[in-house]
Amino acid sequence: MPRAIWSGSISFGLVNIPIKLYAAVSRKTVHFNQLDSRTGARVKHKKVSALDGEEVPSEAIVKGYELASGDYVTIGDDELSGLDPDASRTIDIEEFVDLVDIDPLFYDSAYFVAPDKATLKPYALLTKAMEESGKVGVARFVMRSKQYLCAVRPKDGALVLSTMVYADEVHDPAEIPEIADVDGVEVTKKELDMARQLISSLSAEFEADRFEDTYRNQVLELIERKASGQAEVVAPPAAMEETKVVDLMAALEASVKSAKEARQRHPAAASADDEAEKAAAPVNKRARKSA
Repeated sequence: MPRAIWSGSISFGLVNIPIKLYAAVSRKTVHFNQLDSRTGARVKHKKVSALDGEEVPSEAIVKGYELASGDYVTIGDDELSGLDPDASRTIDIEEFVDLVDIDPLFYDSAYFVAPDKATLKPYALLTKAMEESGKVGVARFVMRSKQYLCAVRPKDGALVLSTMVYADEVHDPAEIPEIADVDGVEVTKKELDMARQLISSLSAEFEADRFEDTYRNQVLELIERKASGQAEVVAPPAAMEETKVVDLMAALEASVKSAKEARQRHPAAASADDEAEKAAAPVNKRARKSA
């Protein structure tokens, strides 16, 4: 059972609801330690001076910010602590916005917001009101001496808090030359219709349980086999050659055909094929007319 990592309250207007935060995600990354292959002993990392290679004791280490000139400005822990935000236990909702107005790029870590047993009704009321209005609360709160911008949104009858990045932390795609060049590309109506047909052929209801971290599973299986005494050497994957699409329409038509064949083996094949045929209708009609 997960443990609460923060407790406080949600505040909006004159309403104050005591809550607790629980991590919504538990990362399943496989972690390795570095070992000395000669002895099997753990390898430790030492903090050494770049000047003489000597180990530096912890009490002699200070924080430094590198300037453009290459010089450093040192900052003490006491100086930084003086800038810490006020230790508040309140998530102050500043405004409610439409869910679609927040680009998913801004979301960071997610937490479940659990109510206090004595305030179940205000929590349920806020959740239901937000669900029906399609609104998300934008707020600020302090956790572990750091202030966060966050979004509080309803999900399946509960509230989820997602910490957010700030606008100046998101890169402008216009600064990436390859993306900027896309604006000048023209596509034909026929190409667009075929692309829509392909999208329709591959459309499905999202089911999170159908997707697994296959690489992590393979790593764990390898560890289990080696732990049981099986010596095994895994060959690296063959290098993939870069391919470029020469005939876009031919590639789209082949993809649609392949998707239809795959759908015929899927339980939802009938409904998906119906949608694909509807999307293809304008293309087929024009083809017969031109013939």
